[in-house]
Amino acid sequence: MSGGVPRRSSRVRSMLRGPRPESVPVLVGRACALVGLLDVAAGVFPRFRHSRMHTLAEVLPGAFGPFAAALSLSAGMLLLLLAHGLKRGKRRAWRAAVALLPAGAIAQFSYRHSLLGALLSAALLVPLLRHRDQFAALPDPRSRWRALANFVLMGAGSLVLGLVIVSVHPNRVVGDPSLADRLTHVLYGLFGFEGPVDYQGDTSWTVAFSLGALGLLTAVTTIYLAFRPEHPAARLTEEDEARLRALLDKHGRRDSLGHFALRRDKAVVFSPSGKAAVTYRVVSGVMLASGDPIGDVEAWPGAIERFMDEARAHSWTPAVMGCSETGGEVWTRETGLDALELGDEAVVDVADFSLAGRAMRNVRQMVKRIERAGYETRVRRVRDLGEAELERIRQAAEDWRGTDTERGFSMALGRIGDLADGDCLIATAHKSDPEPGPYGDLKAILHFVPWGTDGASLDLMRRDRAADPGMNELLIVAALQAAPRFGITRVSLNFAMFRSALARGEKIGAGPVLRAWRGLLVFLSRWFQIESLYKFNAKFQPRWEPRFVVYRASADLPRIGFAAMQAEGFVTLALPLPRFLRRHRPAPRPCAHALTEHEARAA
Repeated sequence: MSGGVPRRSSRVRSMLRGPRPESVPVLVGRACALVGLLDVAAGVFPRFRHSRMHTLAEVLPGAFGPFAAALSLSAGMLLLLLAHGLKRGKRRAWRAAVALLPAGAIAQFSYRHSLLGALLSAALLVPLLRHRDQFAALPDPRSRWRALANFVLMGAGSLVLGLVIVSVHPNRVVGDPSLADRLTHVLYGLFGFEGPVDYQGDTSWTVAFSLGALGLLTAVTTIYLAFRPEHPAARLTEEDEARLRALLDKHGRRDSLGHFALRRDKAVVFSPSGKAAVTYRVVSGVMLASGDPIGDVEAWPGAIERFMDEARAHSWTPAVMGCSETGGEVWTRETGLDALELGDEAVVDVADFSLAGRAMRNVRQMVKRIERAGYETRVRRVRDLGEAELERIRQAAEDWRGTDTERGFSMALGRIGDLADGDCLIATAHKSDPEPGPYGDLKAILHFVPWGTDGASLDLMRRDRAADPGMNELLIVAALQAAPRFGITRVSLNFAMFRSALARGEKIGAGPVLRAWRGLLVFLSRWFQIESLYKFNAKFQPRWEPRFVVYRASADLPRIGFAAMQAEGFVTLALPLPRFLRRHRPAPRPCAHALTEHEARAA
């Protein structure tokens, strides 16, 4: 392999492997989840409390016996909340379990006089205490939004469980309450008040106690998440950004995704020598890197080692999205991870690009038609635009975005017009109208980030929905034709996911499996633009560079895929702010290193 990457011994490679699930944390976590489900069932369903399954469950930790359905329900919910953290070896989940199990043993002995149940509850403390070193994972990055999410999810879950609790006593209900009455009873009960539904005997007390316990548990967990010490999601500091820019100045030509490492919602780990770095974001417990490591390829192993150490310390699932073939070889060789081809990046060599020829007829005709309609294009460096025009472009890009959520992670910078990004290219389309819109004659925007000193990588494409079709094709052609003026010899366009499968599946002679796979991708393209991006890129006759996903085990792929969709903005779990609250953003943070360069160029 090119680059002269030094090989490491098998012992060192085994040390760099991802945080594989250990038997004790996984078994304890599964036991907690099972017992939690049994406890919830014991608290909700009266018949279950008299079944043989519940008799067996009572000797397990957390099953406090039939003395109080509410206590069993609360214990089950807590154990379900702790199960995932225990599986991942989280220290705080371990502490909570160590505190909960003795409480279960005391409850077993005090209320049921069950010596066996108390002994078994206490006995399960032994592996927790003996293997406490396997429960050393640090907390995940988090924010106050987690408290709101907990309130919404726990509140909805409590409402559903409460409705079940109210409805599973049909023989003891007085009268025939409607669904609205039952729902009102649940809402009152969660706040500790008596509702409109009456029961015979002690059932009314049991239902009221269970609903009150659910409401109290929701309130306590929400308050805890709101006031616990915050571990905010990592952000790129000014010092880290300056170091990354210095590495990109020397080695930025190697990877077209290198400049996207400067997203400020990423964290970074550097190699011991400081000559290489890996940027990442943690999403749903997945430590997600993108592209190749930044810097000297011989220092990549050191940065990868730091990355894996960080993943192991927090029990995160390591993954890399969109690395090149060289990057994939280094990652798999140094860590023992596996790689899977994810798709292809479209790269156009400027010297070979031309609108002449039959293959470019559609693009040529579209560009000519738009130019005859009165559109003109401008391609400039960001540093050559005035602040007023930059602000107009920023606002237009924000308003023309098709979704409320900013999409992009591995191939998106997340900002336009920052002082530190003066080398970025902006291609704009203009047309004078009798009644100009809020952005004057501006009709479309393309933003490119640097790829070394002689390349550019497409960042975003935005256009006015009222403009004529073909704005993106017009601006890509304009950028390619203007590239020699800026010393650019190659341009990276969009990433086409599963491009090879789509291309092979549409050829004559493709087998049934390949055709079925292509049919599924075409179906998914209704939501994820898989086929449309491939066909759009193919218009410009690019060369295709494969990109890979690096992962630990096949079982991790669904989780990694979901985390990647969250990072890219296709799946949003947090509640977005209204647009009018997101209109006014703080001014872009300047970078001293970049300002010095800009001043040097001006001099």
